[in-house]
Amino acid sequence: MFAVPQETDSLTGLEERIQRAVQLVARLRQEKEAAVAEIAQARGEAAEARAEVDRLTEEVQNLHAERKQVRNRIERLLGQIDELNAG
Repeated sequence: MFAVPQETDSLTGLEERIQRAVQLVARLRQEKEAAVAEIAQARGEAAEARAEVDRLTEEVQNLHAERKQVRNRIERLLGQIDELNAG
């Protein structure tokens, strides 16, 4: 007769451990889903950042080219002014 309460206690303990395991698995799945979503978001943000860097790089290159053109025009104008003063 003493075996029945011991088996019940063992069964109850096993049931509790299984319930904790199920809860742990559920929590880990939620954490995994959150991590996967966070990674996807980070990758999207990284892609946007790369696109912004590319855009800014192109803009800087265009500004350098424009600066070079302006410098050449100013040098030409200064050369023409020097010719007027020499003449």
